[in-house]
Amino acid sequence: MSHAPCLRRCSALAALALLATWPAAARGQAAVQPTNDHPNPYRTIEGWARMPEGRAWGSTSAVEIDKDGVSIWVAERCGANSCANSPLDPVLLFDENGTLVRSFGAGLLLSPHGIGVDPDGNVWVTDCACTGGSAEAAPGKGHQVYKFSPDGKLLMTLGKAGGAREPEYFYQPNDVLVAPNGDIYVADGHSSREGANARILKFAKDGSLLASWGKKGNGPGEFDQPHALAVDSRGRLFVG
Repeated sequence: MSHAPCLRRCSALAALALLATWPAAARGQAAVQPTNDHPNPYRTIEGWARMPEGRAWGSTSAVEIDKDGVSIWVAERCGANSCANSPLDPVLLFDENGTLVRSFGAGLLLSPHGIGVDPDGNVWVTDCACTGGSAEAAPGKGHQVYKFSPDGKLLMTLGKAGGAREPEYFYQPNDVLVAPNGDIYVADGHSSREGANARILKFAKDGSLLASWGKKGNGPGEFDQPHALAVDSRGRLFVG
């Protein structure tokens, strides 16, 4: 796999830094000073992405560059920190000018955490169900990974609604990545509690489970809340 997916995701995070900084700036808080003196090659564009009239930004957990190379997908938690019982769409697509051109996912996701775009342009979202009391507000939902077509049609669902521990899956999935060959990787586990999931799962293109590895801990092959995934040009999987 090329470096493009990682670079695109990093560029998206930089381009949408305003999603994290703009609400704070709106409250009149002082800008955070950098902790080093290296030059910053990026420029924050305040208010770039525009929500529809009457809708405010909520917690924004992840962004990803679309297959077109300029549009940006955003996972946003319905104007709050959870989408439980909300009629709003949490999956948003903005064009290069910051105009919202598409949204979907209302009533399906509790607290979107990770988002990715596969080589075919399909959109993948993890529902961590891990914030804002979302799991308590909607028992029997969440803890799944969804594959959508670019226009929002649900194509695949991985995981058991309401969550599952090993050997089943998932419980608080954090991120999803699709390799060029179609293999699907999911980082599972958002809790620091003893016995919580902390593992990586690999699925075939059709959604069948191929492998699972890792457990909670600090030793080799162990994880503590694996949050991010990337694959380099040599096919090596990196876990953050």
